[in-house]
Amino acid sequence: MAPLNRSVALGPVTLRSPLVGASGTVGSAVDFVSVASPDHYGALVAKSVAPEPWTGNPPPRLAPAGAGMLNAIGIQNPGIEAWLAEFGPLLDSVGVPVWGSAVGHHPAGFAAVARGLEEGGVEAVEVNLSCPNLDGHGLIALDPDASARVIEAVRSAASGPVSAKLSPNASDIVAVAASVWNAGADWVVIGNTVWGAAIDIESGTPRVATGSGGYSGPPLKPIALRAVMEVATRLPEVPILGCGGVVTGEDVVEYLMAGAGAVAIGTVHFAEPRAARRIDRELARWCRTHGVERVSDLVGVALREESLP
Repeated sequence: MAPLNRSVALGPVTLRSPLVGASGTVGSAVDFVSVASPDHYGALVAKSVAPEPWTGNPPPRLAPAGAGMLNAIGIQNPGIEAWLAEFGPLLDSVGVPVWGSAVGHHPAGFAAVARGLEEGGVEAVEVNLSCPNLDGHGLIALDPDASARVIEAVRSAASGPVSAKLSPNASDIVAVAASVWNAGADWVVIGNTVWGAAIDIESGTPRVATGSGGYSGPPLKPIALRAVMEVATRLPEVPILGCGGVVTGEDVVEYLMAGAGAVAIGTVHFAEPRAARRIDRELARWCRTHGVERVSDLVGVALREESLP
């Protein structure tokens, strides 16, 4: 049997591996590769950065919750200028494409960050829409029109690939996906954390200072998989980066079969920084056992009438 061809297409981008390091779990990417080899990734997405420094939320900001993790970091970051000064000169040394992640409270802020990230050398910009909308209520990612306005602004500021990170909390994620696609996104990321809470029953207080936060880890996978399948079925022209609860190579296979063109690894990095090496081996073993020579052949299998040989 021929060696496994791991390369996949995600919109206009070809990745050497279907595995992507999720934003918020691989630091700046520069520091992450001092701990874990970049060889098993197609790309690493650096932590989100804003136009100005964000201090984040007060502690405690992290807590275990069942089989997952609750976080209320508040997207703490040093701002685009400080981020570029510290990490920009080092991006070429990472050994794998680095994608930036932009956050803001209004379209112009997102656009300014995207412009700075591109000038600093990132190869794509992920737009993190899961932040408050100062022009309205709730998260931008829950509002198709607000999400489209942000992507339009970023698209006008960036010449390279742009993706939109969506929220599984959206009441109609297909509508949001359609709006950002029509606004110029090259692919969508499905998904982000879901809202959750945990209580310390000895003290009677929430486990994170904000009361609630983003829940991630293995329990998120069925939720994100459903969203991936729905968008892939309703909007087959939209490329998808699947994300949520990936721990094993078999999880990667599920996301690919659900319609994702590539798969992001996130929370597992906190317990196992080198998880991609194991997951990559498990994916290769599964493909070998099932006679699959190209990872890309798995994309959308669950959405088609025919199955694997």
